[in-house]
Amino acid sequence: MECLVETGVVTRMDRATTSTRDAEFEEYMAARQPSLLRTAYLLTGDRHSAEDLVQTSLAKLYLSWDKVQKRELLDGYVRRIMVNENNSLWRRAWKRKEVTTDEVPERAHVTDRHDHGERSALWDFVQTLPRKQRAVIVLRYYEDLTEAEVADTLGISVGTVKSQASRALASMRQRVHTQPMLARDGEEER
Repeated sequence: MECLVETGVVTRMDRATTSTRDAEFEEYMAARQPSLLRTAYLLTGDRHSAEDLVQTSLAKLYLSWDKVQKRELLDGYVRRIMVNENNSLWRRAWKRKEVTTDEVPERAHVTDRHDHGERSALWDFVQTLPRKQRAVIVLRYYEDLTEAEVADTLGISVGTVKSQASRALASMRQRVHTQPMLARDGEEER
């Protein structure tokens, strides 16, 4: 796989390798993008931010594509990129001041839309959790990963996953009791 840099000539073998690499990446991206977008939405709480997060994460994956030796672990690797990138974005001062919305503020708010889960009160609770607790809840319960997989994805211990999940669920339970409409039948009086 020699490349003659001085003359700018690239051999056919390099083009074939690049073509194969690009085809593999495109295949992975096409197959996994919907799932990654769902995870990103659950992490960010905003469709546009989720799309940006997935795009950034896939770009970082593409740059590291040749370095990933175990292709069966790609999902965990991308999830880790997404969590890190999401945390990194929220550390930036300009991002904390930015509020994205689907509606122009001057328009009247319409509330009689069908709820697809995006605006549910429970999801509002999840969005108020600290970043680490939210990441644990999203990966553990929305993505249905095991505690070990969540720990590996976030780079924390299984015990930390358990404690963060426990704290998050306790906080959410407390809030559900203050919102009787969210409690299931028979749970309001506990």
